[in-house]
Amino acid sequence: MMKILVTGSNGLLGQKLVNKLKVDPEVELIATARGANRLQEQFGYTYAAMDITSYREVMQVMDQHQPDVVINTAAMTNVDACETEPDKCDELNIEAVKYLLEACEKHNSHLVHLSTDFIFNGKEGPYDEEAVPDPLSHYGASKLTAEKLVSGSPVSWSIIRTVLVYGVAEEMSRSNIVLWAKGALEKEQQIRVVDDQFRSPTLAEDLADGCILAAKKKAQGIYNISGKDQMSILDLVWKVADFWKLDKSVITAVKSSTLSQPAKRPPITGFILDKAITELGYTPHSFEEGLKIVDDQLNG
Repeated sequence: MMKILVTGSNGLLGQKLVNKLKVDPEVELIATARGANRLQEQFGYTYAAMDITSYREVMQVMDQHQPDVVINTAAMTNVDACETEPDKCDELNIEAVKYLLEACEKHNSHLVHLSTDFIFNGKEGPYDEEAVPDPLSHYGASKLTAEKLVSGSPVSWSIIRTVLVYGVAEEMSRSNIVLWAKGALEKEQQIRVVDDQFRSPTLAEDLADGCILAAKKKAQGIYNISGKDQMSILDLVWKVADFWKLDKSVITAVKSSTLSQPAKRPPITGFILDKAITELGYTPHSFEEGLKIVDDQLNG
């Protein structure tokens, strides 16, 4: 049995990890998040309240459970909020990672840490794992700092970089690009969508699979885990409209410069997945396959 502790288990990725790992006969799962467990199904795993920004709580929970692997999904990911509240961002994305690293070192736990395409400037995507980071936003800078902490630490580690995650989860405090687009189009709202930002959108289930593959192999190094299709945000929203047969006439293409967002976004990211496919056995869905999975889940 491998004992795996997941942080941020109430979030989109956290929920997908819990759903997959709780039925895995080879895994003893400890799910953790700030406050109460918000998942409906509360069997097949142990839940522990753990605020990763609390050194005391991190040490207490890690001392009690002594996991073989920690998968850290908890982070502040609202890019504009990170720009306007940098101290809050750093507390969650940098300081908390220091606590987890100290606890992992103490208990000889392997750390699977989530990172982002926003560590890049977006001038020459898609990127492989060797590309040189150059973040444009405070969010990107905070995640790059965390990467350096992880890679420079004495613990065994995997860094999982991902892009624009979408999917369906219970009681989510934040939406994601696919659900937002579907909801707005169904209401026939006029929406402005950028045509000069390119991403490889990632199905949350695929990202969870990548994390689990890295955890079970205790894979050492950086891995790109994303969708395999690169497209503009505009193209993504068009595909959502086509899939659910919604009216595209309410969509207006705009340039990023017309949006008054506090944080700069990298224009072209997306990932080259060869390393994850070869070393981990990662097999992502196409974007259309991902939309079908989302549709099935929404229809119960």
